[in-house]
Amino acid sequence: MRNLALFAVCLLAPLATLAAAHAGDVAELEILGFSRDGGVFAFEEYGVQDGSGFPYANRYYIDTADDSFLKGSPIRVRLDDENAAVDAARLQARQKGEAIVSQAELTANRGITAGFNPVTELSADPFRMVVNPRPIFSPVDDPLEFRLDQIGMNDTERCQSQGEINGFRLLRIEARDGGLTRIIHEDKSIPQSRGCPNGYQIGAVQTFSLDSLSAYAVLIAVRQYGFEGPDYRWIAVTGRL
Repeated sequence: MRNLALFAVCLLAPLATLAAAHAGDVAELEILGFSRDGGVFAFEEYGVQDGSGFPYANRYYIDTADDSFLKGSPIRVRLDDENAAVDAARLQARQKGEAIVSQAELTANRGITAGFNPVTELSADPFRMVVNPRPIFSPVDDPLEFRLDQIGMNDTERCQSQGEINGFRLLRIEARDGGLTRIIHEDKSIPQSRGCPNGYQIGAVQTFSLDSLSAYAVLIAVRQYGFEGPDYRWIAVTGRL
């Protein structure tokens, strides 16, 4: 029996090593909401870094009119203590965010998650999402359709030792204009804050309305080369309607 138990341990050890070798850091996504007029969209990503074990929380506040960060954003908090709690990092990030848009205002104007595909979803199309922007049936809005193309950017100097590197292009398909395709974002280079990304997928579409549909945010999961395996982080492309 002892020999059998020893054999089982020896058999499981390589499997545990293999699992650890592919364990990356997948950031949790928290959609925070919009300002009361839809002019600002905010979201948070948080988790524990692979390799260091340090908890982190990042908040992003975006002007939906021109898809730019507000002053003071992004907010990045990392606690360089592997025994620290993720909630402590999140609290610090939230407190700093109060100076940009209050949590109460975001919570009161969260909007609608019209579509959502987590990075674990294997059956959905990672490069296309079509949604009814509001839960009204029969629909009173045109569908919102987004498509994502990856753009090879292996000439990114800081990432040349990292293998395949990609930027992305995000398209909106205009249903009312006979399927007219409009580019709403296209990378010309990869920002340093994005690291060395090798892939993207559409993760969610969040919409906001007052009297009518007025703003949207497309959340995009970014796959990066991490310390122990692939890491996932989040970015957003916003717009007005």
